[in-house]
Amino acid sequence: MAKAPSAKIAPYRLLGVDPGTTLLGFAIIEIDGTKLRMLEMGVIHLSKLPSHEERLQRIFERITQVISIHKPREMAIEAPFYGKNAQSMLKLGRAQGVAIAAAMTSGVSIQEYAPRKIKQSITGNGNASKEQVAAMLSSIYGEFTSKYLDATDALAVATCHFYQNSNLSTDGKSYSGWDSFLKNNPSRIR
Repeated sequence: MAKAPSAKIAPYRLLGVDPGTTLLGFAIIEIDGTKLRMLEMGVIHLSKLPSHEERLQRIFERITQVISIHKPREMAIEAPFYGKNAQSMLKLGRAQGVAIAAAMTSGVSIQEYAPRKIKQSITGNGNASKEQVAAMLSSIYGEFTSKYLDATDALAVATCHFYQNSNLSTDGKSYSGWDSFLKNNPSRIR
């Protein structure tokens, strides 16, 4: 009996968000099979807005606009991490909540990732620096320019979500780790 051909999944888009109250990073990636392509990344400048409420409104409006333009299937967002300043943590949580609300009202599903999980997913090291994450993303997407690490962080969040929710092994084999995968797939090394 012949094996039925597997259905190809249509290309889709993911939105990554790195919440912030002075700069909020966002990135849109397109997934076509196992190929990733960055479509847009940038930041929402919030520091010049006089009140926290106006900043939250700008986040909602701009994330809604990005969703309207690119029509992502899902949004991945970085979870706030606990710091020493409770007031900053509260404001960051509000920024995250407003971005989530913008996605929800647009019908986009949401997944949250801890900063350590994102770094681990991209570099293999949960303690990697932002610069190490950016360097690894350059090897995945090719050279890109962003003067803001917030935008790069958003790209990392979207990429992490892809890695966490896809089976990168299309040959049906399982691997014990990256070393095993790379040994059996030398053509995938850039």
